Amino acid sequence: MSPASRGAPLRRLLLWMGAGVLLAVWAFPVVWGLLTSFKTERDVLAYPPVWLFTPTLDNYREVIFGTSSILPNLWSSIVVSSASTLLTMLFAVPAAYAIARLRYPGKRASGFYVLATQMLPPVGLIIPYYLVLQKTGLLDSYSGLTAIYLTFSLPFAVWLMVSYFEDVPFEMEEAALLDRAGRMRTLWYVILPQVRGGIAVTTVFVFLNAWNEFLFAVVLGGNRVRPVTVAMFNFISVEQTQWARLAAGAMLAMAPVILIGLFAQRHIVKGLTVGAVKGGGRR
Repeated sequence: MSPASRGAPLRRLLLWMGAGVLLAVWAFPVVWGLLTSFKTERDVLAYPPVWLFTPTLDNYREVIFGTSSILPNLWSSIVVSSASTLLTMLFAVPAAYAIARLRYPGKRASGFYVLATQMLPPVGLIIPYYLVLQKTGLLDSYSGLTAIYLTFSLPFAVWLMVSYFEDVPFEMEEAALLDRAGRMRTLWYVILPQVRGGIAVTTVFVFLNAWNEFLFAVVLGGNRVRPVTVAMFNFISVEQTQWARLAAGAMLAMAPVILIGLFAQRHIVKGLTVGAVKGGGRR
């Protein structure tokens, strides 16, 4: 047996140990939050931390059916996230197609503008957004919050999808145009089927960004429209932080995101790898 083959099991063992440590660090916050959601406030605040405890569902009963129910807030998050995602994809698909495939004056400038909007710190836009919504009477409304979410999700979606459109070979589009398919029919029947993986990935990311958004929701929302991220913040106060209920609310807020990830897992993996198996279509 050569020295290299004798060292292979040791390298494999070190690799598995390193992967185990990284997995433990990655999963620890979620596991800790899940355990905390089944504890009483007394067990949560116990020092040293309690690992063996009697689990309780009181925290889930409170955040679902109690006075601190977050079900209305989950509905607000679903409405705002779904509406902003739908509108974003409706505008982002033709915009990304135009930037990636068409030749027009100012193409580079428009592409740079899309990228530059990603560099703006969101906190710097809070006051202008607040004043605009206040003047138009859209504060604490679904339409106002959806419009604000559209302003930052649309550039992100366009910037993400441009690369997918660029990877489609131009020869396919030119062949369809030679057959007099027209620009819209070519986009619908030839281009979009090639980039559906990228559209699925972008849709998931846009929805997750809207679902997890907090800064705009806490300032521009209110009693009528209060997403679940803001509702969970209500468990934190100066006098007391209700860690167990906060953890239970966080687990419920994570549930839709986990379900979306499970159902869209195949499309996400395909969309993330499509750029690696294509290529060569850029001009």
